[in-house]
Amino acid sequence: MEAADGGGSAAAAAAGGIALHDFSGRLGEQQVHFHAMRLRDSLFLWVGAAPALASLAVAMCSPRDSVPVAASLLGDPSDTASACLAQRLASKTKKQIFVSYNLQNTDSNFTLLIENRIKEEMMAFPEKF
Repeated sequence: MEAADGGGSAAAAAAGGIALHDFSGRLGEQQVHFHAMRLRDSLFLWVGAAPALASLAVAMCSPRDSVPVAASLLGDPSDTASACLAQRLASKTKKQIFVSYNLQNTDSNFTLLIENRIKEEMMAFPEKF
């Protein structure tokens, strides 16, 4: 597993600046790349094996419901991988989360590996998320 700092200092983070963070990992048989962009009150997370933006979903917590609200913004609305991951991350972080999941494998065991890899990186570099 590799981690690369895409920029952004602690001072910029404190001032509400953008923090970029790229990391990757071999999950099962596949090399997966991640790109996280922390904004002031939200997070954009791209997950894929090749440069593409085939789907995009957003999720955020609601004061009226314990489950975050999610919506597909781009791509096939029947493919719920981006929205489900955004929902779970919004629940964990209490932030508005944008997720672009660009992998063919949407098996629940594989997406759990993806989510665990993201959480692992969040624990290691909390200032980037």
